[in-house]
Amino acid sequence: MADPRFFTRATPMTLTQIAVIAEGKPAPGADGGLVLRDVAPLENAGPGDLSFYENARFAKAFSTTTASACLVKPEDAGMAPEGVALVLCAKPYRAFARVAGAFYPEAPAVGVRGPGAVIDPAAVVDASADIGPCAVIGAGAEIGPGCRIEGQAVIGSGVVIGAETVVGAGASLSHCLIGARVRIYPGARIGQDGFGFASGPEGHLKIPQLGRVLIEDDVEIGANTTIDRGSGPDTIIRRGCIIDNQVQIGHNVEIGEGCVIIAQCGVAGSSKLGDHVVVAGQAGISGHLRIGAGARIAAQAGVMRDIKRGEEVCGAPAIPIRQFWRQQVKLSKLAEGKG
Repeated sequence: MADPRFFTRATPMTLTQIAVIAEGKPAPGADGGLVLRDVAPLENAGPGDLSFYENARFAKAFSTTTASACLVKPEDAGMAPEGVALVLCAKPYRAFARVAGAFYPEAPAVGVRGPGAVIDPAAVVDASADIGPCAVIGAGAEIGPGCRIEGQAVIGSGVVIGAETVVGAGASLSHCLIGARVRIYPGARIGQDGFGFASGPEGHLKIPQLGRVLIEDDVEIGANTTIDRGSGPDTIIRRGCIIDNQVQIGHNVEIGEGCVIIAQCGVAGSSKLGDHVVVAGQAGISGHLRIGAGARIAAQAGVMRDIKRGEEVCGAPAIPIRQFWRQQVKLSKLAEGKG
């Protein structure tokens, strides 16, 4: 059971109700009226709990679980211990995510105005939005229905935030337009100056950054991530992207739909990522590059050239992943005197 100090559990649900949420169906003979009170991992689940099984690495835990019910693929149903009620679904992990969300839904915004919140008279804040303690909403900003702006967050002048978006504590937003159902975690910085200078013997002359940050619907931006506004063109994050903690996105970058960028990555200015690109932790992408749709960039890779659609690269400088592993094998043999 999740710690009730931090998480509020919904009322119990029947197996039939869970099957609907999971977009599955009870296995033949399963008791649709069975009442489930909570969700839990296989090894921790007990009577009254729902769990799931999808990955073969957890086959032993599945075969010995004491959960009352489990989400499984039809082909894995025969592995279940006797007495465990099953819900059959194509993707148990995704189904579990939906059910867990139903057991532990986020509290909706209810129009709270926290103590010390400063809302400029020229701002437009929907009556249903929550504004946390000591948050600041600048002139001309627009906060949509159902939004939650947490404590000490700063929403700059003119910023527009779509419905049901959450801005975490201490985050700051300027020069940006944010879509609906976006999740911005604490400490994120969106819309600050891009890193642009005209350098020469006379010194470094700052170039005014006159663009914006445009973030489409259903994007998640991790804690302490920074996204610079464009220098003239906009910095654009397309719908459905997931950006982890401590990521740096430079000015004029465009990130396609459904991309995943994992912690401590950096994308330098004016690079463009196609749809559904995956960038693993601590990878770096140099400026003015084109990363094709579906490309996969391994952890700590250093990308210094364009990457083709669907290409998988590794290493620094990044090369095709098969070439990288051939080189690693060759180096290993040379080190052992077998080259």
